Amino acid sequence: MFMYFPTNYVWSMAAVGALNNGGFIDEVDRACKPVLEASQNGDDVGTELLYDSWAAVADRLIASADADVTLGRVINAGDKLYRASLYTSMAERLQSPQWEGRRAAYQKSIDLLLRHIELSGSPVTTLEVPYEDTSLPAYFHPADPAAVPAGTKSPVIILWNGLDSTKEMMYYSSYPQMLARRGIATLMVDTPGSGEALRMRGLTSRYDTEVWAAACVDYLETRDDIDPKAIGITGWSLGGYYAPRAAAFEKRIALVVAWGANHDWAEVQQRRLQREGENPVPHYWNHVQWVFGASSMDDFIEKTKNMSLDGVVEKITVPFLITHGANDRQIPVAYAHRSAEQAVNSPKLELRIFDEPEGGTEHISIDNMPYVAAFVADWVAETFAELRR
Repeated sequence: MFMYFPTNYVWSMAAVGALNNGGFIDEVDRACKPVLEASQNGDDVGTELLYDSWAAVADRLIASADADVTLGRVINAGDKLYRASLYTSMAERLQSPQWEGRRAAYQKSIDLLLRHIELSGSPVTTLEVPYEDTSLPAYFHPADPAAVPAGTKSPVIILWNGLDSTKEMMYYSSYPQMLARRGIATLMVDTPGSGEALRMRGLTSRYDTEVWAAACVDYLETRDDIDPKAIGITGWSLGGYYAPRAAAFEKRIALVVAWGANHDWAEVQQRRLQREGENPVPHYWNHVQWVFGASSMDDFIEKTKNMSLDGVVEKITVPFLITHGANDRQIPVAYAHRSAEQAVNSPKLELRIFDEPEGGTEHISIDNMPYVAAFVADWVAETFAELRR
């Protein structure tokens, strides 16, 4: 992975994420260079300085986009607003849950992305997925009509976050756009503990993710443009636990992808207590307690003690793809093999480890994410086609 900050994995991952999701190298360099020295003080210290540096680049893009709009240059404006949203989002992700500017920064990333969607003519729409006595915020990207066979309805992928990503990052990844070109729609959902559901609504995570899955499938079954027999699910990072767990117990799901095999997240927490492996975000222990609504470390450990796929994966009875980076510094590659070994009842199981020299070797293959996203999209499209025969 390109280590812009040689001593700081977490900050470097944000830079790589921006570059692999449509950021410009000059702009990312301008955002990172002013905080290069600050990065040497560890993950946690200096994150507000980092936000300010990235925000300065985003704000220049916003001003330029506004000027373009007045001249009728809406395509260029939309492109600039996309990158401004991306940079704002990547910097917001690294902040402490206690940072008073966090909600405003996240809302800014949403507003910028929605302006981009409007100006670019993207077919994405916002929606709410009914969930218990509230709802989950989501984006819906329809399939390209030209890629859907005449007289049929499109399959759909439910896309879930990990510990610290958002539905906006799903859009940036280009995975929904890749699926659309293959005739597949995408429902991008901020599940409890992530994105807007956490930041704006206080909805916290839980281990029994089949409850979220049922809510998503219930919603999709109300749409007349979706094949209710062709609903799949993809989860990346911690979603590599969330999605397989959901597919094991929600039997209306037709296929599942673990984009990063997070087989035993409870065990990962014990490793991190022993300072094994890299953290995904600064302020890690504050962050995870926020995500799970925990009042203390003991409460957090209690709330997450069941987050293992041991005894769960064998209940998956649909096609199952597991991808993992050989050099994943957060989640051991052994977990990918463990999930594959236990998935004895999947009728189509594929384990794909990304290694050198092709790249995609880091956590969720963020170092070569478009390459891996295309591989996953192809597998999903081919598997839906097989299921329809």
